[in-house]
Amino acid sequence: MAQITDMPAKAENPLARSFYMTTWRWHFYAGLYVAPFLIMLAVTGLIMLWSAVLVGRDGERLYTVSPQGQTIAASAQADAALAAVPGGALVQYIAPRTPDEPAVFRVKAEDRSVMVAVNPYRGAVLGQWERRNALYDLANTIHGTLLVGDVGDRLIEIAAGFGVVLIITGIYLWWPRDGRGLGRNLAPQFSGRGRQVWKSLHQTVGVYVSVILLAFLISGLTWAGIWGEKMTQAWSTFPAAKWDNVPLSDATHASMNHDGVKDVPWTLEQTPMPASGSNAGQAGIAAGQPVDLDTVVAFARAIGFNKRFQLSFPSGEEGVWTIARDTMSNDSADPLSDRTVHIDRYTGKVLADVGFADYGVAGKAMAVGIAFHEGDMGLWNLTLNTVFCLSIVFLSVSGIVMWWKRRPSGANRLVAPVVPEKLGLWKGGALVMLAVSLLFPLTGLVLVTVLALDMLVIRHVKPLKRALS
Repeated sequence: MAQITDMPAKAENPLARSFYMTTWRWHFYAGLYVAPFLIMLAVTGLIMLWSAVLVGRDGERLYTVSPQGQTIAASAQADAALAAVPGGALVQYIAPRTPDEPAVFRVKAEDRSVMVAVNPYRGAVLGQWERRNALYDLANTIHGTLLVGDVGDRLIEIAAGFGVVLIITGIYLWWPRDGRGLGRNLAPQFSGRGRQVWKSLHQTVGVYVSVILLAFLISGLTWAGIWGEKMTQAWSTFPAAKWDNVPLSDATHASMNHDGVKDVPWTLEQTPMPASGSNAGQAGIAAGQPVDLDTVVAFARAIGFNKRFQLSFPSGEEGVWTIARDTMSNDSADPLSDRTVHIDRYTGKVLADVGFADYGVAGKAMAVGIAFHEGDMGLWNLTLNTVFCLSIVFLSVSGIVMWWKRRPSGANRLVAPVVPEKLGLWKGGALVMLAVSLLFPLTGLVLVTVLALDMLVIRHVKPLKRALS
């Protein structure tokens, strides 16, 4: 939610009014910073959501094929893809989701990563394109980094933390006062005029989407550089000990993410990869058979990888074949079916087989949360996320409209909510801000800095106080 406009007609008491005005001031300044980010996240989220539906995350829906009985061998399809990119090396095979979709191969050629669509029935190359060069990818980069790398990531992480502040303060401001029933605040009131109508719509839409917004902020924050990678993911990673004493590589699963695209389940990213070259592991591809693309694909089908899945080729002498189905990568609509299987490139033995049931609590929450966040769980999820993104844009814009309508004509200052002259220690508010600061350190650091500036500088420098009031 962006900003609420004024106090109820009758405040409960002077202290309650001070608390209200303080909350409103926090809400106002948090909204001032967060609103542009929320608009950006909602718009880029919509672009990614519908690009994945219409084109496919990896571009697989750019082409269609006519089913013609049995498909040809995966190796023959791969040969066609490789021939289309001279000097290239096969990196990944993406099996078709439906009979009328092509197979897609990722081919690495020097510093280029090329996606090649192949007709799985005839082996004909249908087209090729540079990976990370579509509208989805541009929107994804803006969504995560604002096109400025780690700096953008940190700014968005701060905004997400302040988004939590926005939700908490917004609910406090929305809560019924003066004896009004809760039901009256659950529906917009159109009896007023101008700013009051905007306020009612803003409050009503805000309270309905607040829970979803919180879920989106938390799931998004777990990808962030500080709160996600350094804190939450670090203590939620899948334990390498569960590889049953197979040899481990120096590389982690994150090495399988290419060109900024997250291809690996969140809970596995920081876990070391198993390594090929030993007799360890469980029975996999039958002894005597070659361990190649065709036998690995056949094994994947035999152990339950139906429809779309991704197969990563071994990289280096210790590299492994990796079969994966991950809702986050748009492989399926059911996060409970997520599964990652590593196969020794020499012996064909299964070195690791990790499914949703093996994840820890945080890993399971992220698997479901990211699938929900991306709208991967079916038509209901797509519809809900579309309405949600449009609601976030409305909330941000309506907050700006309310602020504009509230400003006196010709005002050359922010017209922020007035600082209460006598507040004292508001224990509840202080505890909430302390909790947010501890949970989201980067946001907390900025919050403490802003509060210190407000109390120690802005309130005592008249020009600044006037401009920011």
